[in-house]
Amino acid sequence: QVQFVESGGGLVQPGGSLRLSCAASGIIFRLYAMGWYRQAPGKQRELVAAITTGGTTNYTDSVKGRFTISRDNAKNTVYLQMNSLKPEDTAVYYCNGNRGLVDGRTREYWGQGTQVAVSS
Repeated sequence: QVQFVESGGGLVQPGGSLRLSCAASGIIFRLYAMGWYRQAPGKQRELVAAITTGGTTNYTDSVKGRFTISRDNAKNTVYLQMNSLKPEDTAVYYCNGNRGLVDGRTREYWGQGTQVAVSS
């Protein structure tokens, strides 16, 4: 059974930091590209940060320089370090793992989400 379990969300003041973790089980973690998405109330889910199997990262413009995605293949875990948080970062954050298959399909899994609220 595949499980992605996120943790680390919570309430933080503007300018504060949080570290999200996503522990995966039931997959060969090192074969999956991993990403963090977020969805704010009334908005579409958006990609925040992603990391390839080789460790290449990319970020949406609004978080560049503030967020860092990393992965530990030995622990089957992907992290999102979030610094200098702003109220507009408030959202439910979701962990995603995806892998391209030889037949052209994509295998994809999602976590259940963790709430991040940035407010004074």
